[in-house]
Amino acid sequence: MSMLRRILKMRALSSTAIRVYVLGTFMLGMLGVLSAKLWHEQVTNAKKWSDRVRKSSSVTVRIPSVRGEIRDRNGITLVANRSSYGVDFYLPQMLEGYRELNGGKAPLVNYRTTRDGMQADVKVADIVEIVNDTVIQRFEKLKLARDYNAGQLERHFRTNEHVPFSYLEDADFKTVAKISENDMGLPGVEISLRPVREYLYGSLASHILGYVGAPEDINKLADSKDFNFYQPDVQGRSNVELAFDQYLRGKPGRRVLERTAKNKIGAELSRDEPTPGSNVYLTVDARIQTIVERTLKQAGVGRAAVVVVDPQNGDVLAMASVPNYDPNIFIPKISAEDYERLDDDATDPLVNRAVQPFAPGSTYKIVSAFAGLLGGLAPSRSYSCAGGVTIGNKFMKCWIAEKGGAHGPLNLVGAIKNSCNAYFYQWGRDAKLINYEKIGDALGLGMKSGLPLSGESPGILPGPRWLAAHGQSIQEKSWGHIANTAIGQGSVLASPLQMAMVCATAANGGTSYSPRLISRLVDSAGEDVRDEQGNLVVPVEPTVRASLPSMGFSAAEIEAVRLGMWKVVNEAGGTGAKARIKGIEVAGKTGTAQFWRKQGSERIKDNHVWFLCFAPYKNPKYAICVMIQGAKSGGGVAAPVAHKILSESLALEGGYAPKIAWLDPLHGNLSQISEISLKEEGGIGTLVATTFKGMDQKPGIRVASVDEETSDHTVGPDRSSGTGGRDAARPDVRAAADARGRVTKPNFFQRILGAGKSKNNPTTPPTPGHR
Repeated sequence: MSMLRRILKMRALSSTAIRVYVLGTFMLGMLGVLSAKLWHEQVTNAKKWSDRVRKSSSVTVRIPSVRGEIRDRNGITLVANRSSYGVDFYLPQMLEGYRELNGGKAPLVNYRTTRDGMQADVKVADIVEIVNDTVIQRFEKLKLARDYNAGQLERHFRTNEHVPFSYLEDADFKTVAKISENDMGLPGVEISLRPVREYLYGSLASHILGYVGAPEDINKLADSKDFNFYQPDVQGRSNVELAFDQYLRGKPGRRVLERTAKNKIGAELSRDEPTPGSNVYLTVDARIQTIVERTLKQAGVGRAAVVVVDPQNGDVLAMASVPNYDPNIFIPKISAEDYERLDDDATDPLVNRAVQPFAPGSTYKIVSAFAGLLGGLAPSRSYSCAGGVTIGNKFMKCWIAEKGGAHGPLNLVGAIKNSCNAYFYQWGRDAKLINYEKIGDALGLGMKSGLPLSGESPGILPGPRWLAAHGQSIQEKSWGHIANTAIGQGSVLASPLQMAMVCATAANGGTSYSPRLISRLVDSAGEDVRDEQGNLVVPVEPTVRASLPSMGFSAAEIEAVRLGMWKVVNEAGGTGAKARIKGIEVAGKTGTAQFWRKQGSERIKDNHVWFLCFAPYKNPKYAICVMIQGAKSGGGVAAPVAHKILSESLALEGGYAPKIAWLDPLHGNLSQISEISLKEEGGIGTLVATTFKGMDQKPGIRVASVDEETSDHTVGPDRSSGTGGRDAARPDVRAAADARGRVTKPNFFQRILGAGKSKNNPTTPPTPGHR
């Protein structure tokens, strides 16, 4: 019995020991797991928890990236960045500081909003009252207060509170120094330093360069939630600035600022500097661009466009449009007053006329010549001009009939030289409209160029395809339609850029290049930028659109067109004599498209005049298109302008060095120019314009010119004004001050004379910091 008890007792002790052992093992295991977890969190995840602690005790501020430069083909910087100091309001910090000073209270205001599809009234802090009663009062004492738009401040507070509100832009040294030295009453007033765009030569190439502005919706930006306070990059709004925006923009930087125990912003803890964007190199030569814009100013033209290209590769060497603008007025924002002035200007300075469509007039006879040759007509084909041609029941006049004359029998070369309408009426009929479409496609007519320019129009190539698309296929066999097309009127519309490329194709012997405006794209390390596949973003080689010899043209046929253009300038009776340059063989073609502009109830003659040219004849270096609105004739007005541009451009190889300097905008006007003459002055001439007088510009009054080559009947009124697409969407406009934002009091003289504008001149102020 005792033995049994002893056995049972031993078994009980053994069971207890096992339980203790198991429990101890389990507890040791749990301690091990806990230790491993602690080690994992403290060692492996140390950075994560450190970042979280730092985030709760710091704030991050996005530093805008530094935008890349835009340079000409020779490396001359046209667009750069400058340091700009401003005064920003960090509104959440201001509100928090105000509540601390006022027992946790702040004034409230109601505003209507939509929640779940229903209108609702919401109470929010009246940020305008807070700013006006505290910060603005301090600004007033320092005589630094500026009127602002209070409604804009309210919207900014409700929708973009993490983005600083810009109160002062381009602040000068005295302003920044005073703010740095004084307590502004609330936290959240910061002097900021940011790069802003600077167009170094004013209006030079403004219709190529474009301008920048703030992003339209910051909340849609990919990194908008990655920072406590967000200072956005500017974005391209037009032209090259817009088209190459993704490359010009660099990578942003980051500031980490201390958040104190009292939730105030303290010292800067760390800073990562932004990475600059890539630099864009244009094909434009700043010297030739300067020559072009200076010539247009000297000529006094109020609405015009000029394009200069290299006929050997399609590079655009210069492109100008009159009127133009200074892109610097958009930086950092354009005032409402200045934008209204630009927007309401009847001559529309925001339109780039170089890529807008106009009736090209007789310059289109070069296209007609190629169309006929493509259709099998020989350069020797003869047609007779008896002062016009009867088409159906209508006698369509040649321009020479206005002088009581006739050209008689002509071949293609003679018809180009004399710009004979009657010849091309008949030539176009036999060429067939389909060949106008084929050659137009080869030359890039009726389509956009693909250049990085805003607002470009494709123009109209009124061949069978266009007629069918507009329900006018019946016109394909119409001699009247073909006759008007043959002389560049009727439905035909082409831009100065397109006609410059037509001229370049004739100049180089039949290679039709696509125009090119960008020569290189180089990153901050000096390397050419490549895409994801490793290909250059900007190819080195020019793009050939078409080769006329490959289309069946013989060298003799192309030379016949070139010879006709040579005779236009160099032979007696040619319509382009004013383009002659001593010692240089110039070839060209004039054009005058009749047009009337409405002015109230009146119709004012407002011809669009053209001149195409290339030189030197045997080895062309430049092909030029000049188009001027509001002039008498291509030979009398456009040709002298081309002469001066060509003369100075050719002189560059001889050491001529035009000064590249700041250019004020070329302002538009509606004046009518009857003639431009060239006064020789030491090799570089001066242009002198003569305007119409009296009734010369009224409908029905015709003042004949020796080179006027179009007839009034060929185009109706109000066609091809060219004022189509603008350079860009609406820019950043600085809102005018409203009632609650008018915080400045005019002095005695301002009350009597009106408040004047002050222009800030930024200089280097103290290091920016939080106040």
